[in-house]
Amino acid sequence: MADEPLVLGIETSCDETGIGIVRGHTLLADALASSVDQHARFGGVVPEVASRAHLEALVPTMQRALEEAKVTLADIDAIAVTSGPGLAGALLVGVAAAKGYALAADKPVYGVNHLAAHVAVDTLEHGPLPEPAIAMLVSGGHSSLLLVDDLTNGVTPLGATIDDAAGEAFDKVARLLGLGFPGGPIIDRTAKEGDPASIAFPRGLTAPKDLAAHRFDFSFSGLKTAVARWVEARERAGEPVPIADVSASFQEAVCDVLTAKAIEACRTNGVGTLVIGGGVAANSRLRVLAEERAAKHGIEVRVPRPALCTDNGAMVAALGSRLVAAGVAPSRLDLPADSAMPLTAVSVAG
Repeated sequence: MADEPLVLGIETSCDETGIGIVRGHTLLADALASSVDQHARFGGVVPEVASRAHLEALVPTMQRALEEAKVTLADIDAIAVTSGPGLAGALLVGVAAAKGYALAADKPVYGVNHLAAHVAVDTLEHGPLPEPAIAMLVSGGHSSLLLVDDLTNGVTPLGATIDDAAGEAFDKVARLLGLGFPGGPIIDRTAKEGDPASIAFPRGLTAPKDLAAHRFDFSFSGLKTAVARWVEARERAGEPVPIADVSASFQEAVCDVLTAKAIEACRTNGVGTLVIGGGVAANSRLRVLAEERAAKHGIEVRVPRPALCTDNGAMVAALGSRLVAAGVAPSRLDLPADSAMPLTAVSVAG
């Protein structure tokens, strides 16, 4: 509707330069430039390379988004930008750009939380978010369970990774198996040819003593090490490594733990909606297993399409749109780039 806020979102927290434009719950443009190929030879994201790539990509990506949405900067009601968490240098590029555009066009600016934006993007596909809801965010840097009572006012952390995030574990195991970077999509494809029950890899923080202290927390470091030890033992014995079986068994261990804890969080808190976001939410096995387990308990699972799971400007614009519609005050023009922005802060206060 024309009376809903028209919000532009800028995302530069890692290796994706994203510009999204949203009116209410309607996505008008989602322009993206990725530097992932520049990082592939290093086997992971290099912060300095990412920052320079954002500097080069931001203006042309902005132009593409405005053209796609058929609007000008003057038409925009507000600008939202990822203020944190993320790579400090990469965040600074986006925050500085947002301030410049906001000052030039005399528009309010909202510094928003990257993780909360991953929850908000679901509204572009499935409409308003039922509240309360449980959100599970799984990416290269984060594995978190959140209770979302009011996305514009704050979220309650229930659990998080205590070491490697799920996406980080995918990258490390893919590198171990010689599959390349980023690891998530490659392992997902490779696992389709393997047997997920062929190797009994451990499920981190699921033993009774661990659940007592870390009921909704995650740990994937031990799983990554177990995969490495298993592969090393095969190689020492001069036996071939069944790449597809290792991929499938590793993926099953990750998805088993993620979905089990997410469903338990829903049941414990009496919540009937589970939202899954972040890059790992694009994993096909995670989606299937979450749906199967949720159906047994009458829980609705909402997962955005894969293109909206990875970092993008649309998710930042979606959260900005919700903040504007709720009457939340914009941030000050001197808002910071906060690489350690806490989950309890959905936006930077004005």
